[in-house]
Amino acid sequence: MRTIHLNHMKLRDKLLLMYVLSVFIPIVMTNVVFYHVTTTNIHNQKIRDANRALENIRESFKVIVDQAAGLSYSFYADRIFNEYIARRYNGASDYVDAYNSYLKGQFSNSDRIIQSAYKVYTDNPTILSGYIEPLTDEIISSSWYSEFKSFSAPYPTLVSSDQSFSLIQRLDNYTKDFNQILKVDLDMKYISQSFSSNSFDGKVYLVDPQGRVQYSNDSDVNWTLKAVMFQDIPLPSKSKEFQTTYTGINYLEGWTLHGVVNQEIVLNEVRKSGSFVILLACINFVVPSVIIAAISRSLHVRLVRILKHMKKVRNQNFQTILHENGRDEIGQLTNEFNRMTERIDSLITDVYLADIQKKDLELRQQRAQLHALHSQINPHFLFNALESIRMRSVIKGEEETADIIHNMAKMFRKSISWTRDWITVGEELEVIRCFLEIQKYRFDEELEYDVQVDENALNFMIPKMIFLPFVENSSIHGIESVPEKGVIRVRIGVQSNKLKFTLEDNGIGMSPLQLEEIREYLAQDDLMGERVGMKNTFQRLKLIYQDRFIFHIHSVEREGTHIEIVLPLPTDQ
Repeated sequence: MRTIHLNHMKLRDKLLLMYVLSVFIPIVMTNVVFYHVTTTNIHNQKIRDANRALENIRESFKVIVDQAAGLSYSFYADRIFNEYIARRYNGASDYVDAYNSYLKGQFSNSDRIIQSAYKVYTDNPTILSGYIEPLTDEIISSSWYSEFKSFSAPYPTLVSSDQSFSLIQRLDNYTKDFNQILKVDLDMKYISQSFSSNSFDGKVYLVDPQGRVQYSNDSDVNWTLKAVMFQDIPLPSKSKEFQTTYTGINYLEGWTLHGVVNQEIVLNEVRKSGSFVILLACINFVVPSVIIAAISRSLHVRLVRILKHMKKVRNQNFQTILHENGRDEIGQLTNEFNRMTERIDSLITDVYLADIQKKDLELRQQRAQLHALHSQINPHFLFNALESIRMRSVIKGEEETADIIHNMAKMFRKSISWTRDWITVGEELEVIRCFLEIQKYRFDEELEYDVQVDENALNFMIPKMIFLPFVENSSIHGIESVPEKGVIRVRIGVQSNKLKFTLEDNGIGMSPLQLEEIREYLAQDDLMGERVGMKNTFQRLKLIYQDRFIFHIHSVEREGTHIEIVLPLPTDQ
């Protein structure tokens, strides 16, 4: 017999086996059991509901009959009333006096007013009218009287005749001189309402002790036209019969209430619930399946990716795994693999390249300095010439010209020597102010500038001339071409242990294409151009701060440009 070794199975097969044994089979079995239990409970509940509804009909009919029986017993036990109706009166006036003095009050007694109608029948010839009717031959030959005569019990008798129910009581408790009976006609409207408005979802049959249907809501049974035996009624093949019997009540003894429910009605309810159970089972199956599939894919795909990269390492391809942000064990394994790969690659290649890169950075810095010096166009000669012109202007009283030349001299003095690579923010700000004053002299009222600086930032050390090229670019390329008044705003402040420089202008701005070209131009890690500008300054920032500085440039055509530079502050400051 072949033995299955789990360690020899692929991870995908293990996950599939785990899913089938731990999820699929348990869910299927659980839902099958749940479906069976649910449908059984629903079926049983429908049966209980039908029994309860039939009991409600039984009680409603019993209440109506009990009211009539209470009325009949009250007359049956009333000695005076029985003596009055059994008396032989001497004449009409004698009976009228008796009727007005006693009998009328008994019939209008509030305790004897019920929904059912009632009358007293007697063969006493001296009684005239009122609630008491003569027991004529027509009454004696009626069907209800004939049925009543077949019973000789002293308690009331329930008879059915002409689609109505009556409770009949002999009034012979105190005298038997005359044949006297009380007939209480039950309220058929109330009975019909009790049978039709009940929640029993089927046919109901009220059967007398002889097995005849005396009332039913089944329109297919002609119980009103002829005597129909309940046992002769053809019931549907798929039907459920319910029965409740009146016991312990002498006037209802032997009467039964039958209810017939089509099984299809019960099965429809079960099917509805079954559909819901199946839907719920599908949800219980699909949702865990999707979740497990996603988790399985997360495990399998990432492990296969690690395996592929490990095979590449064997061929001296030290490529790291990209886009792994997971914090689980596989994510940690991936990160450790990347560290190991980078470490091996560093030991093999970076040791030889480190010195070359260092020399390249030094060469770029020297080249930047050389470009800056070349761009000054012999600053020593220009500075001396500017000082001579400024003194001449002072002597002639041309103060504005002298101030502008003085500002130019300051700028050249600051840019003469590169022996100081780092200056304070205040010194850089002084050069910026000199440049802006020169530009304001040039454009007269067409330029306005606003410089705001946090006093706490003035003494921080920054690379020399790191902000000025951006101000120069804003003035020359942004403001000169606008027809309206140009505005340049400079903000320098300290925020979260970082130095933040912000430059804004309302110049011509740049189109999205031009802005993208500028960003790509600055991002190119090639040799700097032949002029000192944004490119050279950006390269100096990269040489000095590497990836520890933030540079953002935003521009909208015909609205202006916004530049933001955030530099880290030295820890000793």
